[in-house]
Amino acid sequence: MTNESSKIVAGIEAIPPFRVFGRVTAVQGLLIEVAGVERHLAVGGRCYVVARGDRRVLCEVVGFRDDRALMLPFSTLEGIGLGCKADVAESQPSIAPTPAWLGRIVNALGEPIDGGPPLPVGAAPHLIRNMPPPAHMRQRVGGKLDLGVRALNTFLTCCSGQRMGIFSGSGVGKSVLMSMVARYTSADVSVIGLIGERGREVQEFIHDDLGPEGLARSVVVVATSDEAPLMRRQAAYMTLALAEYFRDLGKQVLCLMDSVTRFAMAQREIGLAAGEPPTTKGYPPTTFAELPKLLERAGPGESGKGSITGLFTVLVDGDDHNEPIADAARGILDGHIVLERSIAERGRYPAVNILRSVSRTMPGCNTDAENEIVSRARRYLAAYENMAEMIRLGAYRKGTNREVDEAMEFYAPIEEFLRQGKSERDDLAGGYAKLAALLGAT
Repeated sequence: MTNESSKIVAGIEAIPPFRVFGRVTAVQGLLIEVAGVERHLAVGGRCYVVARGDRRVLCEVVGFRDDRALMLPFSTLEGIGLGCKADVAESQPSIAPTPAWLGRIVNALGEPIDGGPPLPVGAAPHLIRNMPPPAHMRQRVGGKLDLGVRALNTFLTCCSGQRMGIFSGSGVGKSVLMSMVARYTSADVSVIGLIGERGREVQEFIHDDLGPEGLARSVVVVATSDEAPLMRRQAAYMTLALAEYFRDLGKQVLCLMDSVTRFAMAQREIGLAAGEPPTTKGYPPTTFAELPKLLERAGPGESGKGSITGLFTVLVDGDDHNEPIADAARGILDGHIVLERSIAERGRYPAVNILRSVSRTMPGCNTDAENEIVSRARRYLAAYENMAEMIRLGAYRKGTNREVDEAMEFYAPIEEFLRQGKSERDDLAGGYAKLAALLGAT
């Protein structure tokens, strides 16, 4: 039997022996109540509600009340009213990707939105909402991963399978930093999730920032800010599902997601619509339960498979780095990269605050010589920042403190070292060599 014939047979066998229908009994806000299907569905199950004009609206079960299923739509509610038919769909949504998906842009349902041909269907389905590999079966993080950005490669070295957060307010350069990493990384494949992104900026990011070189070895998942909360949440799950597919092929995958905060906001909308009580800053309890389930899917795979290195942006509300989502994400991730507005305002990009950023795989992944270079540069930055106000006011007299004198000498060169244009690439070895030369180290 040929491969094509096997797919046809598998498709025929997957057809259910009967179909179950229900009826819409109430619509309130974004919530749809459906009766007659409650015994055939569980939370996370799906239905197609047939709206006026035979428009089929995909919905997901988010809870039950009084023998009725509570559902939220993946699109708009227009045309849905009392008595509309509900057709029970698959209970475990899955995708069947292939390596030919590289270079394509898809939505949260895995449908192409780049105007290209239909996506090829792979042989095996992969669950969109999957569980992380068991902790005792996972490999350890691998060797250093070249991200192509000097500030990250030297001061915040990332290892294969590590998960890092990029914490930043709006307009401080998260998207440009992500695009640089996607273009210049040494990883085999990049999977990029744009969650709740501005519709205007999607094309700019793909064509201007990511470019043809970055897109060729990437899959981009897009859910814009005007889409339903279920679509925004599922775009995050879809991003990790595609990353897991390439990881299981033995690839080193870089998973970039912008942003975890908008995923949390979508989960907040879903939870509140389902009747959950609001807790910290209006976020319901399920938001803080879903965050680790999402982020733990990245990381090293099981023995014989690849790994997923994750860079997840966190949009800090009002530049408050202690707001609930940022605080929760910091506790789950293996390090954090802080982008500072004050650094961006003085024109140094990427605006990474080295002193507030941490990579938890350092210094273990470096040689003693590399650690000494990085430690020395950090000491100079810290000494200068501690005395910055007095230096600017002219209140500090040179010769008072030797370490501060050296910091004043090296501060400007280190700042210039950290500056990098978005079309400029630097590798791991080159970054350490430049920093050593700058500090006069051998």
